[in-house]
Amino acid sequence: MCKYRSGFSLAEVLVALTIGAMVLVAVLSIYSRAETSAAAITRKLDSSRLPYEVLQIIAEDLDRIVALGADTKITIENKFENGFSTARLTVLRTIDDSRNKEKTFEKIIWQGNYDNNTNSLVLYRSHSGIALEDKLLDEQKEDWEKELFVPVCDGVTFFKIQVPRGEEFQDSWTSSSLPAGIVVTISFAEPFKTLRGILDVPEDEKITRNIAVDRTRAIKFVLATKDDGNERDNVESEPNKTM
Repeated sequence: MCKYRSGFSLAEVLVALTIGAMVLVAVLSIYSRAETSAAAITRKLDSSRLPYEVLQIIAEDLDRIVALGADTKITIENKFENGFSTARLTVLRTIDDSRNKEKTFEKIIWQGNYDNNTNSLVLYRSHSGIALEDKLLDEQKEDWEKELFVPVCDGVTFFKIQVPRGEEFQDSWTSSSLPAGIVVTISFAEPFKTLRGILDVPEDEKITRNIAVDRTRAIKFVLATKDDGNERDNVESEPNKTM
């Protein structure tokens, strides 16, 4: 008597494979959508946090160097690079050596440069000067004069630094005197092309910070009286040394 082993027919195998493939495709599709949503949320959180962190570091650089004393100079430049608005901020503090020759004691540069790979701006920071290499001002050491630019972040689509002058804003500053403050604006939002052919981002996507440069200066306040809102008194405060 012949015994036959039970098995699956070709049709049953094909049906099983088809159903398995459909289930696998559905699972992978759900996983892909979940991963995309998680990545979008992460990018959203990073894009909202990163600009404030960058602006905070710039403010700390200004506070630390300017607070050290005189012989400090700030230079600001703005330009368009591949349609993107970008800027360069230089904070320089100098000293005079034994030969009365001016030397760079500390120098910080913030600048945005276009990157072909990401089609956006990369924000760089350079920190150089004698203060980093030689506290005793050893004349044999000259490596501190070399500037090394370190990338801080990429994906920047708007970077502008301005100096407020009343109701207007200056896009450049080369004066030997320090500005009262600067306005730094940064964004990682998707840019759009304007009628002028340059790239811009929506105003509500721009993160702006007003940074006071000389915090010990006398600040003029305008106060409205209770009786008449049109009457205002100009009050000049004493230098605020606690800020």
